Amino acid sequence: MYIAQKLRKQNITGYLLYMFQVEDTLRAYGLDLERIKQEYLVRFDYTTDQQAEVTQWYANLIQMMREEGVTQSGHLQILRNTIILLTDRHAELLNDPKQPFYNTTYYKALPAIVELRAHGTNKDKSEIENCLDALYGITLLKMQGKEVSEGTLLAIRPIIHLLEMLSQLYTQES
Repeated sequence: MYIAQKLRKQNITGYLLYMFQVEDTLRAYGLDLERIKQEYLVRFDYTTDQQAEVTQWYANLIQMMREEGVTQSGHLQILRNTIILLTDRHAELLNDPKQPFYNTTYYKALPAIVELRAHGTNKDKSEIENCLDALYGITLLKMQGKEVSEGTLLAIRPIIHLLEMLSQLYTQES
């Protein structure tokens, strides 16, 4: 919760990736708040007040996931809305003549984005959501201790740079 709050203000793409992980963590615990409290939250050095606050935050997320039907996959509406805002900012930046560096960064990432979209199953998603999904997928592989090829890491670099720049420009606007 505290990490999410900080990232939301400072790094919107980091926030989204973090929240994707939170959703998956809640799913891994079967959306069972008691299990999360007993098996997950005990790992952190929270005060009693912090523990209560974090527990309530997780309880709220679980309730939203159930109500929104994203218990198995997908993202909470609040995250989808944030992705829409980020995608809108991306489009604004591409059309802003005062942002030539953003355009250059985008066009460097475009071949990798086209490749992602060509091989992906969710062609109806925005380019930005495809980029986030790809970066999250690589993050998951690394967390699982699985090897990510040098070619994949090289291909994702321009996308990472694009998301970093977009996040920075999004935060400056907010």
